Amino acid sequence: MPESRVLVIEADAARAESLRAILEFVDYRASVVADAGEIGVAEHRPQDWLAVIVGDTPAEPLDAFVSWLRRDPRHPPLIVPHAQHDALMQRYGLDASACLPLDFPVRYHQLSELLKRAALVQMAQDAVRPVACGGPSGNSASVRRVRKLIEQVAAFDTTVLIAGESGTGKEVVARAIHERSARRDQPFVAVNCGAIPSELLESELFGHEKGAFTGAITARRGRFEMADGGTLFLDEIGDMPLSMQVKILRVLQERSFERVGANRSLHCDVRIIAATHRNLEDAIVKGTFREDLYYRLNVFPIETPPLRERTEDLPMLIDDLIGTLERTGHGSVRLTADAINMLRRYHWPGNVRELSNLIERLAVLHPHARVDAASLPARYCVDAPAVEIAQPLRREATGGTVCEMPVAQPAYTVPTLVADEMPDLLASDTLPPEGVNLKDHIEAIELSLIRQALDQAGGVVAHAAKLLNTRRTTLVEKLRKYGLTREANGDMPEALAS
Repeated sequence: MPESRVLVIEADAARAESLRAILEFVDYRASVVADAGEIGVAEHRPQDWLAVIVGDTPAEPLDAFVSWLRRDPRHPPLIVPHAQHDALMQRYGLDASACLPLDFPVRYHQLSELLKRAALVQMAQDAVRPVACGGPSGNSASVRRVRKLIEQVAAFDTTVLIAGESGTGKEVVARAIHERSARRDQPFVAVNCGAIPSELLESELFGHEKGAFTGAITARRGRFEMADGGTLFLDEIGDMPLSMQVKILRVLQERSFERVGANRSLHCDVRIIAATHRNLEDAIVKGTFREDLYYRLNVFPIETPPLRERTEDLPMLIDDLIGTLERTGHGSVRLTADAINMLRRYHWPGNVRELSNLIERLAVLHPHARVDAASLPARYCVDAPAVEIAQPLRREATGGTVCEMPVAQPAYTVPTLVADEMPDLLASDTLPPEGVNLKDHIEAIELSLIRQALDQAGGVVAHAAKLLNTRRTTLVEKLRKYGLTREANGDMPEALAS
């Protein structure tokens, strides 16, 4: 998680705003909705929130949400009004650690303590958890490149920094490295640096001695000790406070640390793999990340591609996800070719995590049935491009799961708006009386900016991508989408140059 996120479900606007203010005061990020039906579970997983605060809200959507939440044994605890605590705990079948009482009006000291308890529960659950270790699924060039990097670095104890958007499978890559290394029989310990309150992070990583602070009634090993001989995965290290970055740097340099409250150093034999969704170079400029730590971590960088840049992998990913559902007894489903083609056009903000949630949702809604494009949730029904190219279908079977899929990815087409129409359209941001086609308007703006960036960069894609603050691979895909090739654009002979 990028920050320690707390979900607030509260229909009373004044009370919701009060909760948001208190949470932000104690350094938590609040996501506020009036009722649970507003939560898009397709792009979320229960672990995305440290806790869920439930106030005055409609019962029916809340029941459905809690039912979804409880499907994951590591779901965050509910924090509920004290007067309703016993009834809700019995209604949802929750134990005392998963349903915490809160007094209203809210006192920030009590809420802060409850959130610390929630963090401790999450730490215990996340200490060593099973994660798929086969590496990222797919056969696209970007995924093959990631798998090659995994094979190259696995045999060495080199520190690895994995970058990529949330939901792209950074932990899958980290575990694949561990499983292919000489440390495979030793622990793989994961810790989310953005999910743990800053005041608890040092104790969590390095452990503490008895009496080191209030509540430390026994000595406790930290994650470095737990991972001794194996691999420590520091997820979302870009969210680590500067004070902790100094101590992590020392461990990387000296391979030793002290427990909180101790006066002797402990040696650790740990391989470090770090991951982040942030641009750490930008964070260095802003002063939120140490430059010396960045260079210690960035020995061997790996970037996980977002799903929207490798939609040709969708059939294989869908097949793998359905196979996992079947093996774990969570049902099955089939997707037709038109459904898969429809999903190719979706932008996938939640990446593979969102796809996994969608497949599980479809398996519940349409058990052992064939799902076509018309049966997909509305958010995934993207308008078709202006011209579609018919493609033959082939059938693949893996582990008993069968998907129909196109032989090749649908080709992009040039948008309806051509360059000559753009100046008039872009000259004003005023909506004309006859209205405007928003999709075409946005594409026209994007195409105009890409052309300008290519002009300024002399047609070199890598330089143009920097001007647009985007990845080179993303820009290459957009060049193909808009037909900006050497053949199509004589005025840009280097448009596809690296």
